[in-house]
Amino acid sequence: MTDTTTHLGADSARVEGPAKVTGRARYASEYPLSGMAYVYPVGAPVARGKVRAIDAAEAEAVPGVLGVLWHGNAPRLEEAEPGGLSLAAELQVLQSDEVLYHGHMVAAVVAETTEAARHAAGLLRTDIDRSPHDAAFFRDRDDFYTPEDSDEHRGDPDAQIAGAHAVVDEVYGTAMQHNNPMEPHSTIAEWGAGGLTLHESTQGPHVVRETLAPMVGLEPDQVRVIAPFVGGGFGSKGPLHAPTIVAVLAARAFPGRPMKLLLPRQRMFDQVGYRSPTSMRVRLTAGADGVLTGISADAAVQSSRVAEFIETAAAPARMMYAAPHRRSTHSAVTLDAAPPTWMRAPGECPGMFGPEVAMDELACTLGIDPIELRVRNEPDRDPSSGLPYSSRNLVACLREGARRFGWADHDHAPGARHDGEWLVGAGVASSTYPAMLMPGSSAVVRHLGEGRYEVGIGAADIGTGAETALGLIAAEALEVPADRVRMRIGDTEQPTATVAGGSTGTVSWGAAITAAAQEFRKRHGSAPGTGAEATGDAAPPEGGDAYSSHGFGAQFAEVHVHAHTGEVRVPRLLGVWAVGRVISARTAHSQFLGGMVMGLSMALHESSEVDPRTGHVVNRDLADYHIAANADIGDVQAHWIDEHDPYVNALGAKGIGEIGIVGTAAAIANAAHHATGVRVRDLPLTPDRFV
Repeated sequence: MTDTTTHLGADSARVEGPAKVTGRARYASEYPLSGMAYVYPVGAPVARGKVRAIDAAEAEAVPGVLGVLWHGNAPRLEEAEPGGLSLAAELQVLQSDEVLYHGHMVAAVVAETTEAARHAAGLLRTDIDRSPHDAAFFRDRDDFYTPEDSDEHRGDPDAQIAGAHAVVDEVYGTAMQHNNPMEPHSTIAEWGAGGLTLHESTQGPHVVRETLAPMVGLEPDQVRVIAPFVGGGFGSKGPLHAPTIVAVLAARAFPGRPMKLLLPRQRMFDQVGYRSPTSMRVRLTAGADGVLTGISADAAVQSSRVAEFIETAAAPARMMYAAPHRRSTHSAVTLDAAPPTWMRAPGECPGMFGPEVAMDELACTLGIDPIELRVRNEPDRDPSSGLPYSSRNLVACLREGARRFGWADHDHAPGARHDGEWLVGAGVASSTYPAMLMPGSSAVVRHLGEGRYEVGIGAADIGTGAETALGLIAAEALEVPADRVRMRIGDTEQPTATVAGGSTGTVSWGAAITAAAQEFRKRHGSAPGTGAEATGDAAPPEGGDAYSSHGFGAQFAEVHVHAHTGEVRVPRLLGVWAVGRVISARTAHSQFLGGMVMGLSMALHESSEVDPRTGHVVNRDLADYHIAANADIGDVQAHWIDEHDPYVNALGAKGIGEIGIVGTAAAIANAAHHATGVRVRDLPLTPDRFV
């Protein structure tokens, strides 16, 4: 059925849907280029040391092996540009004898087939001088440091303890987690007369180009990055990572041969980042009426000797609830480990777990309904910046969620409800995520004739439905039906686009498309000629910096815990959000559901276990690193309220890709307490915690 919708918010079919379900959509590793060779990475079996030598004789004798790259023979790289999304030391792969962490790539086998490359990799002999290492994260270490510009203080929260009617002072923990998108990180690299072409699984084609080009001695316009379909990223495909560099080095070392590197699932646990574990001490002080007098959130996180990355877990406590006295701090420990990186809702996702469970503990202590407690501490402006909110409808989300969930029908006394041998409880938590527009994106609008348009922007669709949403934005801006617009995305031959991250993609790219459409109409009027075109750039709304802009939501969970085994099930999740103007109802609904499912997975299963003796992740595959499966998911509902916000951007929209995960784990943990009376403050909620 042809979609002639022009308005935003419509429940439009996904543009790329038919290509995906019929298998016609090509991902990065699926291009059948002539003369393809295959690259298999080899990681160090130690966490720190120096490579003395690599014996490749047996590996090179395997039929089909073209060669083995290591620091003794790999092509040289220029120094990576510091800052931005690049991690300079991580990207200088196969350039020195240093081993920086367990799994750090020390060699790569190149062969005619993947089977030959993998077999030969197992025959390599690496001679490594081991050095003492430190890969253990725990709260009581004495070598934490304070990252620059990471703390915030208002008043004196410590002084509020003496006069407080109620105090919650506890430590909450979230586990190390690894992104595991359905499509592993993959690259096909091909050198040609005009430069370098990459088929790349990335959240930012232009980010890859701008970071990589100077490293290989090329100008950015000599590097083309193609990424029309990306099978998930969740943040891990935002920065450029070492496997891409290795594929490029192999292509340079063997001229005329395209090189494919499809990262094995096990290697994704040491090559492409992870979410840092967190330990957060949260202290709330309040009067008998539940009004907060002090909020403290002190977060300890993990960083790396390779590059500093700070999971800003204490940040959301700064602006969530009103209190005259407040403190948020971060401390980090530098380990011999791969660098952490983005994972869906970095900062907010782990950072809201402790405070939202603490709010539930405070509600129990005071005998106040958890929703009412949050309402009583609703701020009239951002407590951190002092700015008014561009819009804040958390209370509306809580009220609407309570109505839809049937909150009033639940007996919230711990252990009060049973269903046979299952203990039943309900929990609630708030969610938030900043609403941001990233400058730097551009778009072009071209008239193809007969009222049809092509809109180009180098944005990456990482499974979120960006092509569908951007097409709706373009159609509305051009005042034509959506089926008259053809989007061109996922290619650096299109105008520059910022990375698909931070829930900024749709609004940032949409601002550029809207600007281009407005310029097109200004130049060419209502009867443009074939080939007419115009460009536009994303820009923040005038006066937007006078407001604090965030999305808000309320998460509800029903949890069943088996009285004898401690097994935890979540038959029902419900979320309600206030995220400005919803661009595409179908893709928004999908994003909210996906966020909640990922939050459930965080709550019940996900935990990367590091052996401190070796520095490696023990459960480094999807057999042992458990993620939520269909059997874990019951009734999951996502809703949103109408919200008008003219200050956040020209579209009035807020990002939705990440807020769905925020608060989910806390709502589940709170529901588990109300089912059992057992308060668990560390994730995941494994059965042993309840028996």
